[in-house]
Amino acid sequence: MRSDATQYVRFPSGQGYPVAFRPLSALADSMREVGLRPGRVLVVSDRNVANLYAKPVDQTLQADGWEPRVLALPPGETTKTPEHLQAIYDAALTWGIDRKTPIVALGGGVIGDLAGFAAATLLRGVPLVHVPTTLLAQVDSALGGKTGINHATGKNLVGAFYQPSLVLSDLHTLATLPEREWNSGSAEVVKHAIIGDQRLFDLLTESWGQFAVRDIDTTREVLRRACQVKIDIVSRDEREQGPRAFLNFGHTFGHALEAATEYETLAHGEAVAIGMRAALYLSRRYNPKLNYAELDALVSRIPAPPIPADIALGEVMQAMRTDKKAESGRLRFILVKRIGSPYVTDQIAAADVEAAWRHVLVT
Repeated sequence: MRSDATQYVRFPSGQGYPVAFRPLSALADSMREVGLRPGRVLVVSDRNVANLYAKPVDQTLQADGWEPRVLALPPGETTKTPEHLQAIYDAALTWGIDRKTPIVALGGGVIGDLAGFAAATLLRGVPLVHVPTTLLAQVDSALGGKTGINHATGKNLVGAFYQPSLVLSDLHTLATLPEREWNSGSAEVVKHAIIGDQRLFDLLTESWGQFAVRDIDTTREVLRRACQVKIDIVSRDEREQGPRAFLNFGHTFGHALEAATEYETLAHGEAVAIGMRAALYLSRRYNPKLNYAELDALVSRIPAPPIPADIALGEVMQAMRTDKKAESGRLRFILVKRIGSPYVTDQIAAADVEAAWRHVLVT
């Protein structure tokens, strides 16, 4: 794997995988380089992404001797259901896959989570290759092995940790990304800067205009640094027993907001952006020396639709109580002392949580 465009997730066990920034045309070669040999391969995508990229992926795989089959599912968060998971199982098992048959997840975070969970559970595990095509997936959801589907009581409540054999990201796929999805991914980029990289924070502050219009050189450097933050964390903590929890900065609030709006009003990154503003407000409440204005100013540059006026404080507080990050019934919050210094706490007064919610519900 070419080192100039590749980063590596490496676990203490010695296992790991490459995160390669290479064109889609390099997919077959990249799969060979991680030990996958031509045969059948199931490409799972959504219909929007498949219309754009299934053909070039199919062509590069066929040219190397693979026998690809594409399964295109409906787009959107509502696809992360047992019914669509079953559709992948049916397609794979009726086709006759074996334990060496890879699943290629071609798309954004929804497809990565869903196809990843299918790979984790089919035949007790088949090879998984992530080909993320959204900003959010390239910097966050495709890295680290989290897979799963949603449940009626909450998001991502059914799933598994399952590491891919390869992550291949083509920056040029971001050119076709709708503006709202770009903005959603920007939230995860900013999150990584706040919890782990002062230089990335400075780069975003100074070059937000270039990044927002997807200048390729700026985007390449931003993504490289943002990915490295997550790679460093998950390499130390594969199963979220320690510092990996820092990656949930903004998510305790964000997931509750998504649930309260029934996953229809806000994209995931938009909810996280609002959640980060609440988490920063809470962080300042417990650390008045926090450079709050600077941090909030950057987060506030992420465009997000207004929270529906009919969302009440009681609704989001109730939604928080189903958060899977709660331990022994206590919510765990990720707060920051300063850039690059996050911490986990469950010692937060309910009144302070309510104050943080009021701050974002009215601003």
